[in-house]
Amino acid sequence: MGSVLHRLLSACLLCLCIVQPAYADHDDGDTHLQRLDTGDDSRQWEGVGRIDIGERGFCTGALIAPDIVLTAAHCLYDGDTGQEVDISTLEFLAGWRNGRASAYRWVRRAVIHPHYEFSIKLEAQRVRNDVALLELHQPIAKSRVVPFTTDSRPAKGEELRLVSYARSRSEAPSLQEACSVLAQQEGVLVMSCDVDYGASGAPVFSFKDGTPRVVSVVSAMAEMDGHKVSLGTQLEEPLRLMRAMLESGGRFKSRKDPDLFSGAQRRDTGAKFVKTGRQ
Repeated sequence: MGSVLHRLLSACLLCLCIVQPAYADHDDGDTHLQRLDTGDDSRQWEGVGRIDIGERGFCTGALIAPDIVLTAAHCLYDGDTGQEVDISTLEFLAGWRNGRASAYRWVRRAVIHPHYEFSIKLEAQRVRNDVALLELHQPIAKSRVVPFTTDSRPAKGEELRLVSYARSRSEAPSLQEACSVLAQQEGVLVMSCDVDYGASGAPVFSFKDGTPRVVSVVSAMAEMDGHKVSLGTQLEEPLRLMRAMLESGGRFKSRKDPDLFSGAQRRDTGAKFVKTGRQ
């Protein structure tokens, strides 16, 4: 198993923040996707939301405090230029499904893991540090939008759940219950969870005691023995580090005079799809 990660990283491996429209969901390997279309379906998952990145596309994020969203660091970079995106273009749509969100919030600040390097070559260091925190302009204080707690990394073989948005699944999140940890190496989780473009930053949940706890963040996808797998970040130490960074001053300047949205409004905010330089 020692060479698994190196084989994956040297193979066809893609970041997932921007999507293309032509795609159909499928059932492959451990994939069992349940589309969360209704309030009952989405109960306890409203803290997962879509992060719209201006006109470029979207990622997935999860609320881990009333005003803090956890996602992947590479979502905050332009895939063509390698430049950081304009923070004023980021909006978190908590519980987004079928044209409506439980809450809409612009992003005020963001911090990226200080050891993360956005580069074309994907290495273990990049994947394991592919974590970012987004501070919202206003906390989300709604009873049905509950922030998730985080936990230590899962063990090999442990069952996981994953909630994400992706291409052809941009208008409602999907829950995958049947995936697991295949390997751990150099701080990277190799998981059987089947992901696609748009799933970057999606929370990976442990469910050992019946309570969902975020244990990783989706960074990239790859293939292993002909099956799609996903790669996830380490979480414990990066979270401690980035929370301290938020307290001392973030990496991006704050957005001025935001248009703040609240309530379950319905509006046209469909994803804009473009192709990145990595595909």
